[in-house]
Parts: sequence; structure tokens; C-alpha cells
Amino acid sequence: MSDRLATVASLEPSAALTVEHVRSVRHWNEHLFSFTITRPPSFRFRSGEFVMLGLPGDGRPLLRAYSIASPSYAEELEFLSIKVQDGPLTSRLQKIVPGDQLFLGRKPTGTLVADALRPGARLFLLSTGTGLAPFLSIIRDPDIYERFSAIVLVHSVRRVSDLAFRTTLETQLAGDPLVEEQALQQFAYLPTVTREDFHTTGRIDALIDDGRLFLEKIGGSARFDPETDRVMMCGSMAMCKDLAARFDALGFTEGSNAAPGDYVIERAFVG
Repeated sequence: MSDRLATVASLEPSAALTVEHVRSVRHWNEHLFSFTITRPPSFRFRSGEFVMLGLPGDGRPLLRAYSIASPSYAEELEFLSIKVQDGPLTSRLQKIVPGDQLFLGRKPTGTLVADALRPGARLFLLSTGTGLAPFLSIIRDPDIYERFSAIVLVHSVRRVSDLAFRTTLETQLAGDPLVEEQALQQFAYLPTVTREDFHTTGRIDALIDDGRLFLEKIGGSARFDPETDRVMMCGSMAMCKDLAARFDALGFTEGSNAAPGDYVIERAFVG
């Protein structure tokens, strides 16, 4: 069976998986795409969690963990993915079209959730590449604006075209039915590009070192303070590990669902 036929073939649910239909697909560039699928009525998740997603494989489903990009109240589930031409799953997943079927895990989980953080004033969401996905869910959660007075989303990519959802983020979620007013006052978006000209360039660590990450809008000092600041990180393994070491040195503690702390990383992706 060809990859295309395997994608559209009728799938069978199991105890661990439901079968959902693709609703829409958007190709941002040759390396990046996003898509929405139907949401089972019983499917519940916390903003920032991930779930297993996949297609039929050799004798068993081929599954990978994907952060949920849609808000927890949305009728559809949205995901953001890279395109890997020889990847076992993404080489096929990038070819999906509306109407195709996918496997969806029944049990979302993860540590990139507000419950894994202690109370604070400023929340920094630091992402590279498709690590943006869980934060797209978090910033549209009304509860996050009750927990923190300022939310800063930093997205570092190589090229300008990699800035998925840029227009939505630059308008501070204008038109969002639940958080539009809060986001206008409390949310800030800082995209940065490392390999092309852009108004902000450089990696996240460079933005921290020279103070550009601490936007005037959010107030507070131009440095991280474990007494008031909380951090979530998702993206490249190198970024997460380097910044975690930096936060450890500043006196921050890593949090979890069982023991909330000052910063969190999704360990399922970092290893």
C-alpha cells in the first residue's frame, strides 16, 4: 500500500487510541505545517499538554508525541509539525488533506502546565521552532491571565517564514472570544530570527544577556528573579538544557506536577 493510500485508509480505534478526521491543513513553508482534527467529546486536556498522534505502521500504529496548540475549550484540536522528508511519520503526515484519518491518543499529559509552577508575577514562555505549539494553547487560556500579571512569549526561529501564527500573535490575540481584553493588557510577543534580517535577531540567550527579552511593556527588572518570575521552555534540546542550567544558577527550581517550581521543561521532548 502506498503512503498516500495508507493515510486515507479506514482506521480502527483501540483502547488507547481514537480515530479522528483531519479538518484543515496549512503549510507555512516547505519545512513547517499545522493541521486541525476532530475532537472526541470525552477528550479533556490542560493547556500545554501533549498527546500521541499517528498513522498505521508495520503491524502497529506509528505514533509520536505532539503538543496540542489549540485552547482547551476549542471544538477542534490543532497541531504544529515540521516536515522531515525521510521521517517515519512526518514524511507521510505532511501529505494529509481534509477528510483523512489519524490516530489520537486518549490520554494527554505533560509538565508544561500552569499547575507545575509556583505563583508569580511574570511568566516567560521561551520557544524555538515547533516548541511554540504548547504556548499557543496556554496564551489562550483565561486562567493564565489570572495567575500572572504579564505573559511574554518568545519564539526563536531560523527564517522569517518559520514564524508560524505570527499575525495572530502580533495582534495580541485580537478577536479571541475569551482572552482578547486580558491579552491586550498582559500579553507580549517577541519573535526573533537567527539567519535572516529581521527587527529582532539572535538566539534567546543573547536576548537575555543584552536585556532585549525584558520588554518595556511588561515592567519589572531587566533580569530574571526567582521570587517573581516563572518560565516555561519548549524547543531544541540544546536551548532547554542551556537555559535550565542558567536558571539553576540563578536559584530557580525546576517544577513538576507533583512539586511546583519556578521553571518547567517538557522532558518528553528533551530526553
